[in-house]
Amino acid sequence: MEAKMMSYLDIMKEADAFPYEDKEPRAHHKLTMTLYKLVWKDNSGPVLGYMLASTVGQLLEVPESLRGPVIVDKSAQTVRAFEQATEPERTAAVEAVMRYWRDTKTFDILRGWRSEKWPVYGSDREVLYSVERSGTGMLGVMRYGVHMTGYVRDETAPHGLRIWVPRRAPTKSTFPGMLDNTVAGGLMTGEDPFECIVREADEEASLPEKVMRERAKFAGMVTYIYITDERAGGEAGQIYPETQWVYDIELPADERPTPKDGEVAEFYLWTVDEVREELAKGNFKPNCAFIVVDFFIRHGIITAENESDYAEIVQRLHRRLPFPGPHQAYAASLNAPAAALADAAATLAS
Repeated sequence: MEAKMMSYLDIMKEADAFPYEDKEPRAHHKLTMTLYKLVWKDNSGPVLGYMLASTVGQLLEVPESLRGPVIVDKSAQTVRAFEQATEPERTAAVEAVMRYWRDTKTFDILRGWRSEKWPVYGSDREVLYSVERSGTGMLGVMRYGVHMTGYVRDETAPHGLRIWVPRRAPTKSTFPGMLDNTVAGGLMTGEDPFECIVREADEEASLPEKVMRERAKFAGMVTYIYITDERAGGEAGQIYPETQWVYDIELPADERPTPKDGEVAEFYLWTVDEVREELAKGNFKPNCAFIVVDFFIRHGIITAENESDYAEIVQRLHRRLPFPGPHQAYAASLNAPAAALADAAATLAS
């Protein structure tokens, strides 16, 4: 049987998969009954993440000498952990738990250990601790990254442009062989988003720093909550709240992205119609398809006139998230006057 082609709204729902309480109350209730809120200091404190009940059980199995105190409130479905006195102490405790789980082969996802520290925020700017990248899903905490779409002007092509699309290497532990954005990567603790995309552009696509600094443009942020499946390289059902800093770069015709670090198998220069066909077939990594839809909207390819689900698509691009972090300032600015939005975007991009 021929596979069903995905609509743009289908693409959004695959990446932004966590049920909305107001739109999907039954599905939302069913899922949240299986989750614990990772909270800071007390039940009324900031919610840092959504942990699977099974993960909470495994956390309690870790020797307390490694993890420190853990307080579970079953009636409130909350868990408190990693509340040591200082940020280095908290980070060390999280690291000890993740290494224990890796060494005991408790979770498959940790086989893809990355040795990259990602931040967990207690407020819009304060980092409480850092966690091994591959283990963020264990805690259900915010994940931050940068994604860039590279394109070339071509007046002979539909919509006047072609897009550089990479295929992920077949050896990658997550989403092997799927299509991706031109350049993308995770944001480590303390790393500036633009410096991150400059670094990733060199590592993944051999794009020179000079070209990036002259041509790459900040295009906003997107927020969503993904729920993992087997393609993510480990246990299905992990909660991934994510924020991506989004960039565009118009490349000259003679500047060709080239694989460098083994993350990418090859690059294609495709028309909008070719990209749209691959999106509909589900061949893009889900959050990368999400970014492509954002690009299509910003470049007038998807409009309210040609897409019946336009309003919901745009709303899902900027989901309100209950977790603290730098994304909250941008989210607040979306309801502000244009000048305030521009100021917030410039601050976050710097």
